[in-house]
Amino acid sequence: MSLPPPDPEGRRPKTVTAGRVGVYAFLVISAAFFLIPLWVMLMTSLKPMEEIRLGNIFSLPKLWTIDPWISAWSGACTGLECHGISVGFMNSVQILIPSVILSIAIGAVTGYALSFWRVKGANVMFGCLLLGAFIPYQVFIYPLVRLFAATGLYNSLLCVVVVHVIFGLPLMTLLFRNFYQGIPIDLFKAARVDGGSFWSIFLNVILPMSAPIIIVATILQVTGIWNDFLFGVAFAGRENLPMTVQLNNIVNSMQGERRYNVDMAATLLTALVPLAVYFLSGRWFVRGIAAGAVKG
Repeated sequence: MSLPPPDPEGRRPKTVTAGRVGVYAFLVISAAFFLIPLWVMLMTSLKPMEEIRLGNIFSLPKLWTIDPWISAWSGACTGLECHGISVGFMNSVQILIPSVILSIAIGAVTGYALSFWRVKGANVMFGCLLLGAFIPYQVFIYPLVRLFAATGLYNSLLCVVVVHVIFGLPLMTLLFRNFYQGIPIDLFKAARVDGGSFWSIFLNVILPMSAPIIIVATILQVTGIWNDFLFGVAFAGRENLPMTVQLNNIVNSMQGERRYNVDMAATLLTALVPLAVYFLSGRWFVRGIAAGAVKG
């Protein structure tokens, strides 16, 4: 007598246990903790001020409007000028792209060198990099301001890019070094026997295997750089302020009636890029972490 094929999804419990109820209750509460503020922001951004004054923050709009979104993007005042956060968006993009590419590229090469090319003092250098990652950024701001002012880079987008690359290097090196530590050393030795050089082994052997950790590093860097406020306000200058600084100016420099719908719309517009990155590549982030991003 043949046995029935096993259920690929496993056996489903026939009884409801206290443990299952507790797990689902925890998941529901956790989801509500993050989703309720997002719901309030979204609904407020789609209401006219007459409805907002009534205080029903959880209710659907009776009169739907996208005027707050239009005003936040192209008409809200960020100081003396009233061009919305669209200018800040382009500045953030110009900061984000080179900062992410350079920090990941340098971190990958550094992690590769520390993993396979064991030069003298490599562990000491790696320890110094990690030490720099744990020192508060505020300690370095004044010396960096004086340094960039002396070199002529201060108050420019390039200055912000350089700062992000410098402060992103310790974390990127740690991620890539730990990931490369999980690659069998025999693979590297075989490439060396075949006559591979430093760059040929990295580009043809190591880099094609690095897709999971590159995705993890990209998500971390995009989120951190896009949401940064401190470096933008300290190094960008008045003409190159990123989106987060523009958002702060909209929320805190408004005179007269506070337009909460415009504030919420501007906040959501500022958060769209990190949200899109997480939604589009969230599963790859989990795979990269499981592949060894925090191993070592």
